[in-house]
Amino acid sequence: MTASLPLFYKKPEPLDAAKHKTLALKPGFGLSFTKQVNAVPITMIEMPQICHHYPIAFSPDQNATPVAILGLRDNENLFLDEDGEWEPMTYIPSYIRRYPFIFSENPKNDQLVLCVDIDSAIVEEDGEQRFFTDDGTATALSKNALEFCKSYHAAAHQTTELGKALVEADLLVERTAEIMAPNGKKINFSGFRIIDEQKLMALDDKKFLELRQKGFLPFIYAHLFSGAQWQKLSALLAKHMK
Repeated sequence: MTASLPLFYKKPEPLDAAKHKTLALKPGFGLSFTKQVNAVPITMIEMPQICHHYPIAFSPDQNATPVAILGLRDNENLFLDEDGEWEPMTYIPSYIRRYPFIFSENPKNDQLVLCVDIDSAIVEEDGEQRFFTDDGTATALSKNALEFCKSYHAAAHQTTELGKALVEADLLVERTAEIMAPNGKKINFSGFRIIDEQKLMALDDKKFLELRQKGFLPFIYAHLFSGAQWQKLSALLAKHMK
């Protein structure tokens, strides 16, 4: 893994039948690990679902990674209640559902290795949900995690292409969202980018056609539609502040 660990992960290790033979996933560890996060990366293919629940923004770096906005203040996820339960009837981004598993790339041979976050709040010895059987065979839990990470990895690769295309077409602009909190104070949420609708409309036919041919248009519009969800965040903030 790189020196800079991905969001949520503390000590990801490649799953090894010999080293982790008796290691298991703690039952019902829940979603409390997301408590202090106000944005999470999302993949392109889930944007049409995400747009019905969260505002979608893009990271300020060159990757222009799409993210779902979970909160309006630092260290606050408005979709998680005090009991660690997610807001009912709300889609949970795949980045969160993938945890505590993740792929690590072996730079020597481009091979992907399934890792798990070795965190005492997440894993335990000799638990019921083991990663390997007594003879060292991967359990259904590990096999399902591998398949999920494969799908996620492919989707993340597509998403990188979307970010590149938006940067190249110069469609992204920095924005600040100004939200009025129930106590009358204004909250300025910044550090993100959105697609400028005017710039999109002004694109020449050639560039617009390129975006269409690459299949990016539905996801661009999903992002634009997601702007309606800022209102939902304001309502959730009011609920939390009570």
